[in-house]
Amino acid sequence: MQELPHHYTVEASAEAEGEAALSCDRLVTIPFAPPEEFGGPGDRWCPETLLVAAIASCFILSFRAVARASRFPWKSLKCEVEGKLERVEGAMKFTRFVIQATLGVARDADQKRAHLLLEKAEKTCLVTNSLSAETQLKAEIQKIA
Repeated sequence: MQELPHHYTVEASAEAEGEAALSCDRLVTIPFAPPEEFGGPGDRWCPETLLVAAIASCFILSFRAVARASRFPWKSLKCEVEGKLERVEGAMKFTRFVIQATLGVARDADQKRAHLLLEKAEKTCLVTNSLSAETQLKAEIQKIA
């Protein structure tokens, strides 16, 4: 890891109507629009889904790092995140994120240790640590041949 602080820059651009675009050096441009709930088409990434995606991807990468440091072998990880958006004291904000993680491990894997490592990944995720919303982890371990 490089020394801190790290800096990340993304550019968003749009015209008066239609979709907008996110761009960043060396990355694919991502078109975005408002979600259907806010009058958008519902078929593009939007700020709300991008935030929830950031949590899901950060959780998986955090687990990879935690498992690697703990020398814990695993086979697969699926992470589904649901964010709850509400109006609180007159402002729209996410109040809760539920992370549903399904970890595939070998038949002889230590399930208790697997759960502890999933919990550690949830606690070390820098995205959720940067947000004020409550985060809940629901973890399932599946033994795979």
